[in-house]
Parts: sequence; C-alpha cells; structure tokens
Amino acid sequence: MGHMNVMWYVGKFDEATWHLLAAVGTTPAYMRDNNRAMVAVEQRIAYKRELVAGDMVTIRSGVLELKEKVIRFFHEMINEETNEIAAVTVLTGVHLDSQARKAVPFPAEILQRGREMVVEYYPGI
Repeated sequence: MGHMNVMWYVGKFDEATWHLLAAVGTTPAYMRDNNRAMVAVEQRIAYKRELVAGDMVTIRSGVLELKEKVIRFFHEMINEETNEIAAVTVLTGVHLDSQARKAVPFPAEILQRGREMVVEYYPGI
C-alpha cells in the first residue's frame, strides 16, 4: 500500500468539519431553512507522521473560539494502530447569509452551544 495523498487528509478533515458544525447547531437543515452557509477563510495543516492507504484513523475535533460571526476549530488525525497524531489542522470559518453573501451573526443558541464546547488546546501550527 502506498503513501496517503494530501487530498485524503483534507477530505477526512472536511468530513469531520461537517460533524463538528452539526454538533454546534449549524446542521444542513439549519443552513437550508435559514439561508445560511459556512465558508472557510483560513486553513493550516501540519503533517506529523506518514499514513499509508489502508491505515485506520480517528479524527478528534474541538472548538477553539466562537465569536459573533466566526468559529475557529481544530482536527487531529490519529493513527489508530500507533495512537500517534498523523496530522493537525486549524480552520477558521465564517457564518454567511447565503443570499446576501455576507457574514452574519450566529443565533444565540448556536453561540451558547459552541461556547460550551470550547476547549483549551494549542495545536502548534
């Protein structure tokens, strides 16, 4: 089995992003019903250990900060066999009105839920 290409790391992190956003309350139904969207405005990735195709991985995620219109969060990709961190990413997302295409505040309930999920973590990137 060969080296896992960068696009697979990003793809797995993208899937984890949608799970994290849903946990905060920005589900697909919420976005569809309220004409809202999330857009990434910054993403940093640090590749720590090589993965090969077929390696089993787990993604651990957490909210670093939630402001009125912006969320900053991280994902760690863990090699299940070695329990080592294979990669870390930190992303910044903005909450948009999908029709006006401009940043809008998160609803109070999403802000509250997201702030309850904030963790102390320094990913080093």
